[in-house]
Amino acid sequence: MKTIREARSELLRIFNAGVAAVDGRTAVAGYLAQHPMGQNCSLVALGKAAGAMAQGAIDALGGTLLDGLVISKPGHLDRPALEARRLMTMEGGHPLPDSGSLEAGRALIDFLSQLPPDRDLLFLISGGASSLVEVLHPGIGLDDLRRVNQWLLGSGFSIEKMNRVRKSISAIKGGGLLRHIGERKVTGLLISDVRWDDPAVIGSGLLVAEQGNEEAPGSLRLPHWITALTLPIDTDQLAVAPDVDLHIVASLHDAREAAAQAARALGYETQVSHAFINATAENAGRRLALELMDSLPGVYVWGGEPSVLLPESPGRGGRNQHLALSAATVIEGSDDILFLSAGTDGSDGPGEDAGALVDGGTLGRARRRGFDPDRSLAAADSGSLLAASGDLIQTGPTGTNVMDLMIGMRIAKSHNHEFE
Repeated sequence: MKTIREARSELLRIFNAGVAAVDGRTAVAGYLAQHPMGQNCSLVALGKAAGAMAQGAIDALGGTLLDGLVISKPGHLDRPALEARRLMTMEGGHPLPDSGSLEAGRALIDFLSQLPPDRDLLFLISGGASSLVEVLHPGIGLDDLRRVNQWLLGSGFSIEKMNRVRKSISAIKGGGLLRHIGERKVTGLLISDVRWDDPAVIGSGLLVAEQGNEEAPGSLRLPHWITALTLPIDTDQLAVAPDVDLHIVASLHDAREAAAQAARALGYETQVSHAFINATAENAGRRLALELMDSLPGVYVWGGEPSVLLPESPGRGGRNQHLALSAATVIEGSDDILFLSAGTDGSDGPGEDAGALVDGGTLGRARRRGFDPDRSLAAADSGSLLAASGDLIQTGPTGTNVMDLMIGMRIAKSHNHEFE
């Protein structure tokens, strides 16, 4: 009979197994080992997993990788290792774009313009690229860009809707970057952080020309000041389309299945839900916890990207912490149920926490330290409570980004309560 302490350790192992299965370095190296580039090439890697993906390309391509540009989030790059292989490195802002994002955009255009016209290109794209690198339409400035993204992050919009708006103010998103590719042959390897693994949504579709049938930004409920900034997305951008070959090398499906495999290896009866969790975090947390309360012993795996409607001055935390705290309000007092929700990229909101692992004693520990869960949820301050209860998860940068994993565990009921 497992104790809560043992079960928490195993639940973290299950989560880590899911993340390891979608590691950017491994995914890129594995693909390129089976599908060699064939000749010398240059590399462009963009996103939170850009550093790991670039390392995978180095592993597989060796000396045929001549040079490149790698743009990621601060703290996510091994800059000396990459620069030793003639790869330039830059950092942009995330989750809010900053001046570094615009500098990265200019560097990207300059890099492409200086390459020989017949040079093959390897693009490595992962989530976060929408914020990390940008070239704006004339008349739009950094303050506008940050204000739009701040509003989008608190809007409750899906990533598909957010990226529709981002495309409409960008000169490189929605296929705009294709103008700078020329007739070069492009291989694009993508780690998907979006539902349905659509390359037109990942990184706001830098290499995918709009087809003209997507939902227009004007059809969304946007503040007037955002609508005034948006421009129709050019659906007839190129006289000659580049030769672009795109492939998804890691996805949420892969992470869910790997987590389930790890749970089974530990002896748990395991179920994987293929429903995409995209409700508000508070509602999703309650619903998943109620499912656990009515379940048999075992491990239950979900995935997705819930949303949070933020108050004017939100506190500490992110959508996974919010979801986990909501679940904790349902399982309070249970000595046989645990629940984890965390971002596979190792970050959840603007802080350094990946998410949280809660159990039936979470709220008791928090209340003894003066926290009220209802107030914390209303203030979007779940992270402060979960720090007090000792339930936050910190992984550091993981080298991947396939949205969020939610994992519930029900163990054989124990009479040995360990809640502190």
